[in-house]
Amino acid sequence: MSVRIAFLGTAEFAVAVLRRLAAAEMTPVVVVTPPDRRRGRGRRIQPPPVAEAARELGVEPLQTESVNRPEVVDAVRSTSPVIAVVCAFGQLIRAPLLGELEMLNVHPSLLPRWRGAAPIERSILAGDAETGVTIMRVTEGLDSGPIALQRAVAIEPGEDCGALSGRLAELGGELVIEALRLRADGKLSYADQDDALATYADKIRPGERRLDPRRPAVELARAVRALNPHIGTYLELAEGARLGVRRADAGADGLGPGELAGDGGELRLGCAGGVLRLVEVQPAGRSAMPAAAYLRGHPIPALAGP
Repeated sequence: MSVRIAFLGTAEFAVAVLRRLAAAEMTPVVVVTPPDRRRGRGRRIQPPPVAEAARELGVEPLQTESVNRPEVVDAVRSTSPVIAVVCAFGQLIRAPLLGELEMLNVHPSLLPRWRGAAPIERSILAGDAETGVTIMRVTEGLDSGPIALQRAVAIEPGEDCGALSGRLAELGGELVIEALRLRADGKLSYADQDDALATYADKIRPGERRLDPRRPAVELARAVRALNPHIGTYLELAEGARLGVRRADAGADGLGPGELAGDGGELRLGCAGGVLRLVEVQPAGRSAMPAAAYLRGHPIPALAGP
């Protein structure tokens, strides 16, 4: 199927969708993505993941701080797209482009649940049994446009954000291709969302990274899964140091809240309810390591006060 597609995306999640389009012989005629920025530990200037992927596919990306700038709108128009695919883009799209071009958004949640910036993280944090991908039409509202296609998947026990995001990105690519084919056949239809059922996936706040032992262990285990590997969680140690926690699970051992114990190669944190078993940790300035390896080279750390 030949269709002239404009692709608007930024993050790694969008790369998988872009590659699936290319594999289906639907390589976009234009790819819009933000400018290069400082990223990573070394704060080196790097292109967004979508820019790198576009170049690998032979499409020079159109990089801009705002897709709504008149010169950018003109550049998109000049490629004569008939539809746009939007995925993990991070910019608000406004008129005139929004009114001129039908846009399908690949959103990793079962809308209207988890509209907004961090749907995958919020679904894990909330303890949802399932999530999924929605293909919806972009409108002026926040992820509130009518739904074309939707498919649910179970959130696997112990699955972190990285693993779940990878699965959802592949599903997103599959679903948007299905939507484009239905549209080409004149069979793509939309259903309005029920706004009364909407929940919102706010951006992750810095304080949500801190594992507070005054909370139940099951909630802290969800936080570790939801914020790894891309953001990370940590314990605040005495004198301002931090111990990153990359993998953990909840148990029922009887340690007091805030008590750390290390024996048998395990590092365990007492919580308000249950115990958090720290499976993989990351000392400041070091690589992540199993808790047993950490205990061989470090004493059991003291936690900071509340």
